[in-house]
Order: sequence, then structure tokens, then C-alpha cells
Amino acid sequence: MNKILCIALHPDDETLGCGGTLLKHKANGDEIHWLICTESDPEQEFFKIREAEIERIIDLYDFDSTIKLKLRTIHVDEYTMSELVSKVSAVINSIEPNILYLPFKGDVHSDHRKMFEAAYACTKSFRYPFIEKIYMMETLSETDFALSTKEDSFIPNTFTDISPYLAKKLDIMKVFKSEIAEHPFPRSLRNIEALATYRGATAGCEYAESFMLLKEIN
Repeated sequence: MNKILCIALHPDDETLGCGGTLLKHKANGDEIHWLICTESDPEQEFFKIREAEIERIIDLYDFDSTIKLKLRTIHVDEYTMSELVSKVSAVINSIEPNILYLPFKGDVHSDHRKMFEAAYACTKSFRYPFIEKIYMMETLSETDFALSTKEDSFIPNTFTDISPYLAKKLDIMKVFKSEIAEHPFPRSLRNIEALATYRGATAGCEYAESFMLLKEIN
């Protein structure tokens, strides 16, 4: 059995980036854990809506645990790196996952870039010997707007066949009503399916999610 930890900066990143893969892990008997890094202002009405959405998402994935760091959304770069590393390290040591899914290091959103840096600092084999695989996710509206340079482009080298799980991934995404819109909005259901189709064509299957494998220890 594997222990999976998905680090999502914002609720919906886990579904966009590796929703089908998480469902596949769960179907295979693996533990799946969800770390939500940020939250909206608790004084705003939207906070209650989002919390209700999160509870629904937890049920749909059947997460084994959900942890909230409660960082201020859009303000992650205002925290020191030592603060962020300490928070992520505590979660990783508590769960002891052997597989990590992280945001892409070149995502256009500064929250994503900062948390990737903090999370990757928590993967040293001599401090976290239980970690065996580390992947970066492809998140629509963030990864696709990264700089188009060799150093900053998302170049997948690992693919997961999610053909049996795409329909449920799309249904889960519908829970985040404020995060989706009609095409050509990047987070449209049409675009999510189109990306899965494109990645599936690369992988030789109907639908796939793609990742960049950063490290694998066998």
C-alpha cells in the first residue's frame, strides 16, 4: 500500500492536477492525503461556501486525511521560507508519505512557486527516508501560463491512465462552482477533458494526466 500526499495551494488544484490519479490510487487501496495550503478570509461569505465545497470534496475522494495550513491566499510570498518549510515538514513527518504530488515549480501563480520551493526542501532523503517518488503536477490556468522558456516549461515524462476516472474527476470539479466557466476559460470542463485527451494520446490511452517525475528511489 502506498501513502500519497497531494499538496494543493488552493482547493481545486488537487482535482485539476491529479484528480484522476488520486481516484486511481484510492481504487488500488492506497491511502490518499490532501494538504490545503491556503484559505480565503474567514470574515467573507465566500469562506463558508468554500468550506462546504471542501467537505463535499473530502467525501467524493474519500481522503484518509485533510490538513489545512490556513495560509493567506495570494499572500504566501509574505511568509518566510523557514515558516513554510516548518509547516510542511510537520505534515510530511506526520503522514510519512512515500509518494508526493507537488505544484509545478514554474507555475505563474506566486503561491504555487513559493510552496513548491518549501515542499521540495522537505524531501531530503536523509531527513525524510520514507519518500520514494516526487512528482510535479500540471494545473490548468497556472502551469499553462508559465514562461515559455526551456527552464520554465512543463515537460511531462510520466503519464497516468485515468480513463475510468475522468467522468468522476469532472463531476468533482463541478463542486467548485466559482472556479469553472465556459470555454475558452482555462478551467472549463471542456478544457479539462481536452487536456486529458491530449495527454492520453501521448500515453496511448483514452485519457491521461501528466507529471514531471523529479525523483524516484527504488
